[in-house]
Amino acid sequence: MNWLLAVIQTLLFVALAPLLSGWLKWCKCHLQNRKAPSLLQPYRDLLKLIRKQPVVAEHASWIFTRSPYIIFSAMVLAASVVPLIAVDLPTAASADVIVLVGFFAFARFFLALAGLDIGTAFGGMGASREMTISSLAEPAMLMAVFTLTMTASTTNLSLAITHVLNEGLVLRPSFIFAMFALILVAIAETGRVPVDNPTTHLELTMIHEAMILEYSGRHLALIEWASQLKLMLYGVLIANIFLPWGIARDFSLHALGYGLLAVSGKLAVLAIMLAISETLVAKMRLFRVQEYLSFAYLLGLLGMLSHIILEASR
Repeated sequence: MNWLLAVIQTLLFVALAPLLSGWLKWCKCHLQNRKAPSLLQPYRDLLKLIRKQPVVAEHASWIFTRSPYIIFSAMVLAASVVPLIAVDLPTAASADVIVLVGFFAFARFFLALAGLDIGTAFGGMGASREMTISSLAEPAMLMAVFTLTMTASTTNLSLAITHVLNEGLVLRPSFIFAMFALILVAIAETGRVPVDNPTTHLELTMIHEAMILEYSGRHLALIEWASQLKLMLYGVLIANIFLPWGIARDFSLHALGYGLLAVSGKLAVLAIMLAISETLVAKMRLFRVQEYLSFAYLLGLLGMLSHIILEASR
């Protein structure tokens, strides 16, 4: 039964990720006085792409054709270890922060290889930019999450969330710093404004889109779906690590239903905040991204120092 709940939770991640993307786009359109598409439009786009036969370049190797499946599988595995509606599931044993960062890095590695494989200028440019940003984002992410794990004395996400729930509502400056650091990293890692713009195809500003220009059909569908999954994963991390109230601690139908409603509400609010941010803030120059991620790392470092000074000394 517990394993069935773990599988259902992973399937919920996969099924609801396009809906979160649709909700974000719907909010942005209304904020910008544009006609908003249906919330189900991402599902229609994915279905349309899956039905199409992919077109592969003549000189593409197996890396190009297999990478979409590897990237999507890595994101699904990452979703299986992140608590969504309940903690203490059988997958909690592998729900480690280091494991999660490893899945993200594994998917990014094959995405960059696929961008380089065809040999186009755009693919190489996007892969270079992606790896540069990730080399700055990963330390900031680890610093932010380690602040939480120092409080809970574990790098296991499920145990850390349970620890925060057991302690109740406590105002911790370290958590505030770490939460803002993780939010900045999430924006960079998911290719959102101001670091990247997922809707642009301008040559000088593309990062993620430059690596997938040669993809089509079901290959493109898998990559787009993986991107939506990654956005949801970061949203769930922020919601359930720093605001874990509502997540189920037992496997009764009432607790699981309440957990699903709680995380849905938190994700909806985070998407609204992201839509407001992307409406008000312009995309920054590429060479300013290092300052942006350095600031995220500094926030994570301040969170860890404030934990050592204010909490660990008690």
